[in-house]
Amino acid sequence: MGKKGGIYIVIAVLTLSAFMLIQYSKPKEINWFPSYVAAHKIPYGTYVFTTIMETMFNEQLQQVYTPPFEFIGANDTLVGTYLFINNNIQFNKEELNSLLEWTSKGNTLFIASKNFEEKLRDTLGLDVDYMYSGFETNQKQVHTLVNPNFNLTDSITFNRDTSTPYFSEIDTLNSSVLGQVTIRIEEKEKLKINMLKHPFGDGSIILSTFPEAFTNYFILKDENKNYTAGLLSYLDDKRPIYIDNHYRSGKSFYTSPMYIFLNTKELKWAYYIALIGALVYVVFEGKRKQRAIPVVTPLTNRTLDFTRTISDMYYVQSDQKAIAEHKINYFLDWIRTRYYIGSITKEDDFYSNLANRSGHSLEFVRRVFSFMEQIRNSDQLTDADLLKLNTLIQKFKAKADGK
Repeated sequence: MGKKGGIYIVIAVLTLSAFMLIQYSKPKEINWFPSYVAAHKIPYGTYVFTTIMETMFNEQLQQVYTPPFEFIGANDTLVGTYLFINNNIQFNKEELNSLLEWTSKGNTLFIASKNFEEKLRDTLGLDVDYMYSGFETNQKQVHTLVNPNFNLTDSITFNRDTSTPYFSEIDTLNSSVLGQVTIRIEEKEKLKINMLKHPFGDGSIILSTFPEAFTNYFILKDENKNYTAGLLSYLDDKRPIYIDNHYRSGKSFYTSPMYIFLNTKELKWAYYIALIGALVYVVFEGKRKQRAIPVVTPLTNRTLDFTRTISDMYYVQSDQKAIAEHKINYFLDWIRTRYYIGSITKEDDFYSNLANRSGHSLEFVRRVFSFMEQIRNSDQLTDADLLKLNTLIQKFKAKADGK
């Protein structure tokens, strides 16, 4: 690696170090995800609420992590209050039927959610709608508990939502209003019902469209805890209270080991540095360290050129005798390898065998070998003799090749 490559590496390391320093000193962003998980300390977790409940009700409190259908089905003598808290709760048909049947036996079903199952709304004769305030900076949502036992000064303000759910229709003969919400935008006000109680059989159902009242952010802000305390006053502390942890948007525990790395700043950056280091290694160390193997051009076949050179030498020297001797020897060797003949003689059996294998007549074979014998016995040869010898040999080979 040259000097220029080293400079690039130094610049990259300094840039990465500066970026890491900025990220490390940057304030950690607040996680506003509405998880409603009891163990989460984020704004929309319910850690504070869970701690308060465990302190206030102690033995009467039970955390439930199984689906309601299984929990109720496995406990025939189950009595008390079943509390559900989440931004959206949707029971299936069988599950809702089991909850309503359990409630009708003298128990209490408390659901705090922004929406409710359609069958539940139809059963209780109610409907849910929303007031949209957009992103107005001067909008206020004032929540109030209407029970005469609560002082009107216990109303609280919540400005995090851009839409406020409320009960647009209720069963006025059977439902009791427990809470209201007033949304104020500039000089306009709208008063809506957001909490009610409905008798069902020998029991009762309490519904609230404001689940944020149970979150960490809400309880710890100003005097909002008084509003949450008012909600808890509707729970019968003389009977068991079951808090559902199945219908929660977040997870109470994480099975992926990557969560540990990515949720802890130090481990997260250690993980990122390892990835960057691996990338740098691949870029700079992935190259071959040995010298490139040169391409060796294979030797060309010079047999034909060699033959032409030799023939030209013989032609220039005009040594027809030597040329004829070479042509005869090559021809005889060709006959041995072509027809697998061990020895070449001047006997009639040899001529007859060669004529049969080559397809020539016996007379032609004799004439060829007779002329070659004449050439060998001559001291001087002319160009005409050499040309005739070549013609006879080529004619013999052409017949053998089927031409």
